[in-house]
Amino acid sequence: MPELPEVETVRRVMRRVLVGRKIVAAEVAHDEIVLKRTPFDSVRAALVGATVEEIGRKGKYWWIELDRRPWVFGHLGMAGWIRDVSLTGSEKLATRLREHGKKDWDDENGKPRFLKLMLETEDGGRIAFTDGRRLGRLWLAESSETGVVGLGPDVLDEPWPIKGLVKKLKDRKAPIKALLLDQKLFAGIGNWIADEVLFQARIAPARLAGSLSEEEIARLLSELKPILELAIEVNADSASYPETWLFNSRWGGAKGTSEIMGHLIVREPIGGRTTAWVPDLQK
Repeated sequence: MPELPEVETVRRVMRRVLVGRKIVAAEVAHDEIVLKRTPFDSVRAALVGATVEEIGRKGKYWWIELDRRPWVFGHLGMAGWIRDVSLTGSEKLATRLREHGKKDWDDENGKPRFLKLMLETEDGGRIAFTDGRRLGRLWLAESSETGVVGLGPDVLDEPWPIKGLVKKLKDRKAPIKALLLDQKLFAGIGNWIADEVLFQARIAPARLAGSLSEEEIARLLSELKPILELAIEVNADSASYPETWLFNSRWGGAKGTSEIMGHLIVREPIGGRTTAWVPDLQK
């Protein structure tokens, strides 16, 4: 599922292609699930003729800031993606999520499969939002304050100070894994990042949050930043993640692995989500 590094990656794609340019064409799918209660023609009308001033992001949400209101907001869902489709040749290659498989990006007519939104700029740039599982969302709002609500600090742009997080977690009796997934506390963290940072910090995911020492909380925060920065640096291409990361071994099933660095990987539900962790190393 797209988490902060994946969403930051597509934000940067949109910034490169769209910012400072007028949108001359917009194709919006007639998808009542993705659009919820927003009419597709309202989304199109908001975009066509407008100039893009910035691409915003908070946690797992992104939005297109225009030179008029309303703005367009989005969420990638479980397997949505945004890519630059104006590229040609070898440049056309794009990062794939695990959920994308190896199927061709485009159909037999050269059109992006599972297209939900296509934008074209005055200089020929084009981006496409695709989502085969229809769990992504698009909507309109007047500002970032009204378009994205209820989120806590963005874990990349607004990292918790150690003392502040110690105070926030004090006496909390929920597993630390569950709280890491709480977007009101850690906007942008999802399942794989939560498992990765707990593995790197050597903290058991079922530990009650209030039991963590200040040193452990400091370690958690210090491990989170490089995980995010490296994942963003490689454009969320998981094939480029270090071999030492749990990410490469955390998946179960026939193609999964049972060990990492000679230690058993346990997979069990914690905080309502399937969790991979290493009891020998995480305490």
